Amino acid sequence: MPDATLADAVTPVPELATRAARTGSSPVRDILALTARPEVISFAGGLPAPELFDAAGIADAFGHVLAEDPRRALQYSTSEGDPALRAAVAARSTARGLATEADDVLVTTGSQQGLSLLATTLLEPGDVVLVEDPCYLAALQIFSLAGARVVPVPTDDEGLDPAALDEIAARERPKLLYIIPTFQNPTGRTLTAERRAAVAGIAARRGLWIAEDDPYGELRFEGDPVPWVASFPGAEDRTALLGSFSKIMAPGLRLGTLRAPAALRRACVIAKQAADLHTSTVDQAAAARYLTVADLDAHLARVRDAYRERRNALVDGLSAALPEGSRWNRPAGGMFVWATLPEGYDATALLPEVVRHDVAYVPGAPFFAGTPDPTAVRLSFVTHSPAEIGEGLGRLKTALKTALEGARREG
Repeated sequence: MPDATLADAVTPVPELATRAARTGSSPVRDILALTARPEVISFAGGLPAPELFDAAGIADAFGHVLAEDPRRALQYSTSEGDPALRAAVAARSTARGLATEADDVLVTTGSQQGLSLLATTLLEPGDVVLVEDPCYLAALQIFSLAGARVVPVPTDDEGLDPAALDEIAARERPKLLYIIPTFQNPTGRTLTAERRAAVAGIAARRGLWIAEDDPYGELRFEGDPVPWVASFPGAEDRTALLGSFSKIMAPGLRLGTLRAPAALRRACVIAKQAADLHTSTVDQAAAARYLTVADLDAHLARVRDAYRERRNALVDGLSAALPEGSRWNRPAGGMFVWATLPEGYDATALLPEVVRHDVAYVPGAPFFAGTPDPTAVRLSFVTHSPAEIGEGLGRLKTALKTALEGARREG
């Protein structure tokens, strides 16, 4: 019998898992790759302004922990997180109106990991997750990888509609509701206290978990803070609150927090052990040191002042940059403005022409779990100075005018 050829002897490798094959790349990440050229003024990514990082203060914190206690800072650590960092986070949460102990907090490798841990511990394939429509893109990725069935809940200018939530929850019997109630990504909207109370009551009555994501809550420019959903009656025993250091210190630290009821938190600790053992020891120690000796509130005041000025530059310039009939909001904080172009415009189709003019935005359509709005656009105002924002809006106006004229010629 002749020897088999190499081609005959090799069996193809198995296919990717279904969850990996069905989950696409983030359109925001793809656009950031296309607009990485330094000459591009990008309103696409929610990138904190790097010139506002307290690089000196963070460097001092790293220097201190490496000089004073290098053996601990460079060693393996507990999955729950650095005790000093957890205590500092608990103190800040308590000061913001939600009584929290250090043991209530799990440190995560960015708040994104916290959401992944919740999906791992709460969701079986086929479970229903309710989301705001439109919704944070990376959350949709996580739920897709978990095999969940994502059901959108309608929103308006004040965020999630509680009446629609109640009706959908009664029909779909969901396991989890995911929300960003304060300065939501992508819309910048904030849920009122009345609606938060309603959401808490619906969750208790319908028997579902709440994942409350709060990466932007400390970036308020005006108005009074609104209590976390987790603080309202009915939500206390069923809400996991996600926090992040990315927007208040620096995203490169990859530090987040998860505050959750005890049984859920213990399950998340086990899931974290399987995922990465623990978050970077030295980063946690440096963050704990920074929170001990630096004035984070003073730093945040400077950041908020700068971002308020940038928000004003963007919002006040949109009337000249966007076509007549466009609409947009004026968020009281956060990083994003949500705009809609007039009917007949397609923000995704227009993007290549916009990028050719060295400016960029994120089309709103990918953020929808339900029927997308092709006219929607997300614009981030935090990365660039007011002067750069003005220049970018001028480019955007020219690009949209050029695209419209081209479409008319083709028509």
